[in-house]
Amino acid sequence: MSQNLADLPPELFLDNLFSFLSTADLLRLAVTSKYFASMCSDEIFWKRRLHEDFNFDGEGTARRTGWKFIYRGLYRPRVYVWGERANGRLGLKQYPEGTQVGVPFPVQLDIPGARIVKLIAGGMSFHALDTEGNVYVWGTLNGSNYALDRDGFSESGKKASTPLLLQLPNAVRSISCGRLHSCALDTKNRIWTFVNWGRPFELSSPLLSQPESAPLQIECGWGFSSVLMADGEVLVWWPSRGRLGDVVREEAERLNAEGIGKAEVTSDDTIPCHTWKASLDPVLLPSLPPLPDIADMGEDYKKHPPKLVKIGGMDSHLVGLTNYGHVVIFRGLDHEEAMGRAWEYLPEFSELTRLRELPAFSEGKVTLPETLKVTHISAHFNHFFAFSTGSSSIVLQGETSTTPEFKPEIIPELQHKDIISVEIGDYHSTALAANGKLYTWGKYSHGALGLGDPQKLPLGSPGGFRDQNTRNRNWSEPDEVRTPTEVRFDHGRKEPKNRFCFSATAAGWHTGALVIDLEPDAKEEDDKVHLKLEEQTRRYRYEGESQWQNPPLVPHMPHRGAAYIHRIGFAGRGMNRGGRGGGPIP
Repeated sequence: MSQNLADLPPELFLDNLFSFLSTADLLRLAVTSKYFASMCSDEIFWKRRLHEDFNFDGEGTARRTGWKFIYRGLYRPRVYVWGERANGRLGLKQYPEGTQVGVPFPVQLDIPGARIVKLIAGGMSFHALDTEGNVYVWGTLNGSNYALDRDGFSESGKKASTPLLLQLPNAVRSISCGRLHSCALDTKNRIWTFVNWGRPFELSSPLLSQPESAPLQIECGWGFSSVLMADGEVLVWWPSRGRLGDVVREEAERLNAEGIGKAEVTSDDTIPCHTWKASLDPVLLPSLPPLPDIADMGEDYKKHPPKLVKIGGMDSHLVGLTNYGHVVIFRGLDHEEAMGRAWEYLPEFSELTRLRELPAFSEGKVTLPETLKVTHISAHFNHFFAFSTGSSSIVLQGETSTTPEFKPEIIPELQHKDIISVEIGDYHSTALAANGKLYTWGKYSHGALGLGDPQKLPLGSPGGFRDQNTRNRNWSEPDEVRTPTEVRFDHGRKEPKNRFCFSATAAGWHTGALVIDLEPDAKEEDDKVHLKLEEQTRRYRYEGESQWQNPPLVPHMPHRGAAYIHRIGFAGRGMNRGGRGGGPIP
């Protein structure tokens, strides 16, 4: 009795045979029959293929579909950046004409030879992860410090004006950034902490190498780092404070005295990292308190109690999410001596019955789905978001001051948009929808919204000035954008171009996105913003500092002629916009 290929179990193809076929062979197989066309479009298979071939798994997003489409697009992803220019954080060799302080719309950044699959913004920098697990960095990891031109990247204040490759021992699978530091989790489950880009250290502790529980997620808060283990426990450490801060400073002094690991850039734009090991136990946070059975699981809930599956870092706070959809918060993470608190349950962010009482839902402004489970969280600085997935997704906003009685803020324009990720800067936010549209809102922050040049946008439009008098004032900025507004990725083109954003990031006063084309482009020359070389006509030196810097400039006002007003200041906490309460200038 003969047997057709289609008679074989589908699992045999998806889990075994397809893994041995090239992409071209899979496409050929797909056109042989409707059965194989359906089989070769399986979402789970393409998600797995994306991870295997491109080191991309959609980490940090709620994406559930479109993996085959993204796989095709990752052969040529585009990197876009915009916002504040200080500290070299945009990594551009040239800037659009008419931009002085910041770039107010997405500009493509070229990283030769790299296919970037993940962008992560730090306080004054960007990190990028490519398909091979390589890490590229640009900007300044710690812009409150300064370095000489002859210094290497063992100095935290050393600026990378364009993307540089970090030479690390192993391929990296995930990165997280705080304000002045970052962390990476490599393919061997080693955790690397960066207080500078030249001397990353591996945190070594028995708590991080338990055979029954591997690191699941690394997450940097404002001034701390943390890791969520597979068993749901959370470990925290402070790279620049307390016991570990002392160890880091002592090792830096030793290496400097011996002239080891200056990490000067090589001719191929690589930072040769000198790695070392810090043997110290991080702080183990308390386990979760008793939580209500919001999933109505009954006896199964007692057998399988909730555990943390995601965490998000803020300024001295962690927000957490359980496998059942409980949202919790942990306070007092200023430094290790400030411990002694417990996780607090936030019922207003977790329970459907509580959400029904909110005016946005009770008054019919937004329809609340019959069932709801929060599946994702994101956090940065003073805010966090908790959201569900799908076409009826609900997005809830909280902040560091959130208590169990605190009602979440509801932004109507974000509801039922199939939001898959929310990223947060100091004063602006982004939301990415499953259909590839990116929305931004918040303060202008030197162009971080990316909605366009406010001098050219219509008066009263999002990102533009409210009236002509405001536009004419040298020191004025556009009003805060309260309604999430779509970002375009075709500035500088003669003809509009529809593009698909599959990943976004935000921090400080800057934003980045990974974008793919929806159709071939025969006119690539039209896809260029008019750029000019960075002006080198005037340079200033901060009094008492050892590194020459270009001072931040106020926006150029074309109607005012060529007169610029200069201001000089440090990029640290508490300047210009006030101290801790007003937030730092990034």
